[in-house]
Amino acid sequence: MRAQYSFAFVAVAALFVASLITANIAAVKLLAFGPLVMDAGNIIFPVSYIVGDVLTEVYGYSAARRVIWLGFLSNLLAVVVFTIARLLPAPEFWDAQPAFEAILGYTPRLLLASFVAYLVGSFANSYVLARLKVATEGRLLWTRTIASTFVGQGLDSAVFVLIAFAGTIPAEAVLITILTNWGFKTAYEALATPLTYTVVSRLKRLEGSDPFDRETDFNPLAIAR
Repeated sequence: MRAQYSFAFVAVAALFVASLITANIAAVKLLAFGPLVMDAGNIIFPVSYIVGDVLTEVYGYSAARRVIWLGFLSNLLAVVVFTIARLLPAPEFWDAQPAFEAILGYTPRLLLASFVAYLVGSFANSYVLARLKVATEGRLLWTRTIASTFVGQGLDSAVFVLIAFAGTIPAEAVLITILTNWGFKTAYEALATPLTYTVVSRLKRLEGSDPFDRETDFNPLAIAR
């Protein structure tokens, strides 16, 4: 498909990857709004879902699937580089090693939680939007973007919190954390709906692309298709 290799497609894919990696680094800091606590990655991470909606709506599930895996591999590369940098020796005069490890270090459990949650949530988001587009015959974009985010972010939040914290914090705290993140991210998507409409409309005109995934193989591993 021509649109998959256009400048616009590359720009959208780059924004997806950049928002994902930035969110994972920013997530080290916790934010407090009264009794509500969440990580700073929530400032930008929901953008990856908004961009994922744009990818699926304008370029189709197959294109979104490639970008989701691209984001996964890019994040994996970042983790590998940060890990190697942390392990290599530093000069005696450099005293920022503890700060470097605190910001860019990863515990295996949190890393696993992040990777699994990302893949489950991202593919669920793209799948739901693609199927709803066919079911609605391309109408009511807002129902697709919000519904797909509701499902995708719900799974993302649940999978991450359960893998990362189950057994280490009270069950009530696990549930509150899941619901807080789920609600915030879904509200983020809903508020961004006018912007999503504008971007999708302009990209469809620019690319001449408005695919319907009626015959698509939704297998997340079928990257070559």
